[in-house]
Amino acid sequence: MPPLEGLWWAEDMGVFTATSDKSTWDWTMMIMQPEWITQEMFEEAMAQVGKKKAPPALPRLRLETYHEGPAVQIMHVGPYDAEGPTIAHMHAFIEEKGYERAGKHHEIYLSDPRRTAPEKMKTVLRQPIKRAANDG
Repeated sequence: MPPLEGLWWAEDMGVFTATSDKSTWDWTMMIMQPEWITQEMFEEAMAQVGKKKAPPALPRLRLETYHEGPAVQIMHVGPYDAEGPTIAHMHAFIEEKGYERAGKHHEIYLSDPRRTAPEKMKTVLRQPIKRAANDG
């Protein structure tokens, strides 16, 4: 099974490096599906789950294609709440290379927090980019 992934954003993107208070963040969680999974297959699976368990968030699930485009990424090792300096480093690198952020912050969770010590957890941090407007 592919790892859980998350898209994170906030009205003020400065909160990603300034605080670990995630209460102002918005998010979408994703699990990559094989390309051969169709909308019909997805809907049938949703119907089967709905008959057996009816989880409250089931109506919010969706199958869609996600295209991120060019991105910078870095491996963060440690707890989620300690990502701020790693994200700040990634943002500084983006600006230093003449790019700017161009999409939602993306995380790929390689470790299971139920089985991995916080200081050993591995998370791929990604940030979509585009050429800076003032960069010729």
